[in-house]
Order: sequence, then structure tokens, then C-alpha cells
Amino acid sequence: MAFPSYPVPGLWTLSLLTLLAASVQSNFIVFDDDPMQPVTQDETVSVGGTVTLTCRVAESDNSSLQWSNTAQQTLYFGEKRALRDNRIQLHRSTGTELSITIGDIQLSDEGEYTCSIFTMPVRTARATVTVLGVPGKPQISGYEDAVQEGGKVTLTCTSSGSKPPAKLHWYRDQEELTGRPDVVESNPGEPTYTVISELTLTVGRSDDNALIACAVDHPSLAPGDKGSEQRIRVLFTPDVTIQPESDLPREGGKFHLQCIANGNPEPISYVWQKKDGELPPLAKVDGSVLRFEMLNKSDNGMYLCQADNGIGKVQGQYTLLVQDGPDNIADPTAMSTSSGVDHAVIGGVVAVIVFILLCLLIVLGRYLIRHKGTYLTHEAKGSDDAPDADTAIINAEGGHSGAEDKKEYFI
Repeated sequence: MAFPSYPVPGLWTLSLLTLLAASVQSNFIVFDDDPMQPVTQDETVSVGGTVTLTCRVAESDNSSLQWSNTAQQTLYFGEKRALRDNRIQLHRSTGTELSITIGDIQLSDEGEYTCSIFTMPVRTARATVTVLGVPGKPQISGYEDAVQEGGKVTLTCTSSGSKPPAKLHWYRDQEELTGRPDVVESNPGEPTYTVISELTLTVGRSDDNALIACAVDHPSLAPGDKGSEQRIRVLFTPDVTIQPESDLPREGGKFHLQCIANGNPEPISYVWQKKDGELPPLAKVDGSVLRFEMLNKSDNGMYLCQADNGIGKVQGQYTLLVQDGPDNIADPTAMSTSSGVDHAVIGGVVAVIVFILLCLLIVLGRYLIRHKGTYLTHEAKGSDDAPDADTAIINAEGGHSGAEDKKEYFI
């Protein structure tokens, strides 16, 4: 844009001298080691930013430094403002330096700025200001509704106002994706560009609820400064599993099977079946749950659950094997308790037996004490006088009544 200006006494002459110097400077050779030669540097700034232009000389002979814009309008001559534009401010002015700032930079401010020192001959230096057009926030289009698993979705990302043309990048949950090459279009009447990028995806169930992002890469932006996101939904048939209430279904107990189905959308109906037969009479279907009021071993078999979500029907299976009831299988805890009780009973029985034996021994001892033990000695029998054994026996039997018994007592 052209800067508004107003006449300042004496400055028009300086402007004419500047133009004159520019027209004849080619007739003079300026060496790099000339201490009076102004030195500047190129600057790059984004639209809306602020740029500082600095002009320096190594030595000063009290000549003033001057900054001019791309239209050769004088901005500052020494400390004196020459152009009525509040965006332009004096930053520093000394005998060897003149620095100015230009705020709220626009694309029209781009170009060559001239620093001059009015010596004989007049010396100049140029600084090129490059203005970056800041790209706008990208817009993602092309997604309208959920896509069925295995289908394709094409997303288009558009960003306008960049200079030079921006680059667009696609991401899915932080993973970069490859789209088609960017299409760059010039904006009519402006030195900026519109950049368009397309991404085509073949979606699966893992892409459901995925976040697709389009990010702008441009020198005027820090990484990740501008981007847009689009969450996509994928329609897919359910995954079906059957979850038992417990891993040890027992005969006579209650039991149920839960049909778990994950799909998009959620299943709307469940169908329970028993393979190679009818459902047991005591089995009741409650939506996704199959309940058994009282298990029986005749309930053994494979059970099927079919879930339907409108996209497709998927079937899961579970093999039921009913275990013996608690009346037939001792509970380990009960066994442990029973074992303890048995040991106590056995100990008690042993103690009773020992007590009875002791009592018997006591009774037997008392009996032996009360009943004397008797026997006949050889002398009583008269066996010593018999000539032989037979006579001794006869004498013993015959003389038993008349002989005096010799008695011995056993304690």
C-alpha cells in the first residue's frame, strides 16, 4: 500500500537529491572498505508483524542518514519523521546509525527500502523486506456421514492466504498419512495462494472414531499452529463373544450366559440357540442373556448367540459342561473341616480303648488277688516213694484225699 504523506519544508529538496543520487551512483565506484558506506540487511516478516530496518556506517562526518520506502518516499531523515504513518517509528538515531520500525506489516509493504547518506558522492544501501502471507485456518470437507467398513472416504483440506504457498500435511492420531500432491492456485488480485490437498482412505473398524487432522506448514507459523480435525465413524458388523457367569457351572445351581457384542451401531437384536437341539425348558432368554434357573447335566452342549446390528449378523458360541453338584463333590473346605473332626473322633476312640484296657487290667489284678492259686507238691502226692512213674500216678490219685495238701499262694 502507498503510505500517505504531507509536505515538509526542505524535505522535497532532499527527495530530489536522493533521486538524483540514485541516477548517477553508477558513475562512482564504492569499495567495501569505505568507512562511509552504509550497511543494511534484508528482513523477513509475517503479515501483521513488525520489522526493524537498521542502517549503519563505520565513521561519521556529521552527514545525516535517511530511510526511504519502496516508492522512494522518505520515511525518516535523521531524527525527523517525513511520512505521516503511525506504523513507522524511530528506533535509534546516532551519527553512525539510523534504525526505524514498521508495525502491522501488510503485503503491500514488501520491496526494497533504501538507506542513504548525503556525502559527496551520495552513498546508498538497500534492504529487501519480504512479507510472508499467513495462511488461514485449513478447512476439511468431504465427510458427511459414517462410512461402512471397507468403503472409501475422500477428505479435502483447503487453506488460503499463504505467501509463499503453504504445504499441507495429513495425520491420523499423530501418524502422518500420504495424500495427493498439493494443488496451488493464485488468488485473483492478491499475491497470495490457495492450497488444496486431498486424502482418500479405505476404512476399517479400527478407523472408527479416528481423528483425521490437516496441518499447515509455513515459514510464518510455528509447527502445529494451525490445523483442523475431522472425526470419522465407520459402520461395521459386531464382534460377538459369550461370557459365562462362572467357569464351574454346577448341577442344581443357577447360571447365565452373557452375549457381548461390539459393533457400530450397537446390536439391536439377539437370538439364542442350542446346537443340535432345542433350548432347555428351564432356560429363559432375556435379550443378550440366557438364564438357567436350575442346571442339569442334560443342559450340556454348545450354545449359539447371534447378534444383529443392521449392518450384519454375527454368531458366537460357548460349550456348556455342567459339573457335579455340591452333594456329590465334597467341598475342599468341608473336607478339611471333616478331616479335623475325624481326627478328633479317632483320638477320642483311642483314649476310650486305652481307658477300657486299663480298667480290665485293674479288674484282672484284683481278681487274681482274691482267688488263690493252688497245686499239689511232689511230697503230697507220694511220688518220691513210688518205684516207678505209673505207681506214682496211682498213689497220687489214690492218696490225694488222705494226704495233707501243701499250698502256695500267688500274688
